[in-house]
Amino acid sequence: MKAEEFKGKTEDELKKLILDLKKKQFNLRFQKSQGQLENTAQIRTVRRDIARAKLFLSQQTAGATQPGVKKEAPKKAASKAKKSGTKAA
Repeated sequence: MKAEEFKGKTEDELKKLILDLKKKQFNLRFQKSQGQLENTAQIRTVRRDIARAKLFLSQQTAGATQPGVKKEAPKKAASKAKKSGTKAA
């Protein structure tokens, strides 16, 4: 699945999709252990689809999926005085 396919989905749809993908992953692993799986690359693609779906789900819960909205990076505290370079006795 492409990332564009995940953009229009709601949280419930993403959760259902993740559940379906995990079932598919389980079945693929089972087929592999039995020696019935012909295309082992399917396991990799399903695993990556699960990761993409989880990413979009977490972004939706954080509210970062709105276009044009960027999160600001936290500002770093001003560094204290630089070390003088001399050794204390």
